[in-house]
Amino acid sequence: METTAAPARAELVQRVTELLPTLRKNALWGEENRRLSDETIEALTASGILKMRVPHRYGGYESDMRSVVDVVSQLGRGDGATSWTVAVWMISAWMAGMFPDEVQDEIFATPDVRISGILSPSALAVPADGGVVLNGKWSFNTGAQQSHWNTNAAVLAQPDGTHVPIMVAIPISDLAVVDDWHTSGLRGSGSITTIAENLFVPQARVLHMGPVLQGQHQSVANAASVIYRAPFMSTACTTVGAVSLGMALAGREAFLDRLPGRKITYTDYANQGEAPVTHLQVAEATVKVDEARFHAFGAAEMLDTKAVADEPWTIEERARIRLALGATTQRAKEAVDILNAASGGSSIYHDVPIQRIFRDVQTLNLHAIMNPSTNLELYGRIICGLEPNTLYI
Repeated sequence: METTAAPARAELVQRVTELLPTLRKNALWGEENRRLSDETIEALTASGILKMRVPHRYGGYESDMRSVVDVVSQLGRGDGATSWTVAVWMISAWMAGMFPDEVQDEIFATPDVRISGILSPSALAVPADGGVVLNGKWSFNTGAQQSHWNTNAAVLAQPDGTHVPIMVAIPISDLAVVDDWHTSGLRGSGSITTIAENLFVPQARVLHMGPVLQGQHQSVANAASVIYRAPFMSTACTTVGAVSLGMALAGREAFLDRLPGRKITYTDYANQGEAPVTHLQVAEATVKVDEARFHAFGAAEMLDTKAVADEPWTIEERARIRLALGATTQRAKEAVDILNAASGGSSIYHDVPIQRIFRDVQTLNLHAIMNPSTNLELYGRIICGLEPNTLYI
């Protein structure tokens, strides 16, 4: 098996910077076709970015979380849907490394394998000889049509009539696909629905979710890896938080790109950039972007520091990561809202990026894990001495 030295963070960010013209060029195509373009996927693959959370022994980089946040947020400057899809692929590739080594060998045998995943347990598994039989569906399955494997959640029926959550690894070819991704935002992510119908899954490809959420895994080969010393939710939340930051950066750039020479209709301002209201809007949005950056990279720093030191996580620390995710997502939306409102009537055309960024960041704020209010409540409960009201922490 191949082992590849991980590129430095600066090199990875430079690779993304070189991709931005391609991502921006293909963003409208992705919106119209509801998936990433082949050219975009080929460019992402060639850059090596999709290897960042793949184990070393399969040619991966095992990049730290600060590098992940740097890269994913920079991708968001080019296209939010691309950034979101890559974030999901990174999380799911990392998740695959929690399965037994023989399962990893099967998954990563595909060159440049892409793995999507769903954490909501919306399918039922019943025990069978040598494994389980799955029935159910997973909606919002980002990039599934352009992936090779799924790491999905389900509930496993127990003899006493109860159910326990599990994770399963499934080849996409074993699932039916429903092309139902007709949405107002993140259209290019292709987050369609997949369905399992009486699908047998071998026992080796079944993990109980409880240990997974605690960062415990069944891999012997990955036991010493630093990136597998972190809780699942904290890792996933920090990864997707970077998408929000990227959209905030994209919104600011898109606004400033259109600013020179734009007038404010029905006023005496022949140049919008000369109006004091514009100065206030740009400055306020910049503060929001900086706040989003603070929370996104703060979470990454916490993950990396504790992983290197191999320190245990408290419930409050896990909730703090969820809090940072909500804050990043909220501040990003606030920044884009300001700039979108300042962009004028001509910004509603599909070929003007700010309207797409506005819809994409709104979509992120509606995501159940990323919703700011949910994350505020969770942290507040714990600080006030209550137990968390969710397993996803």
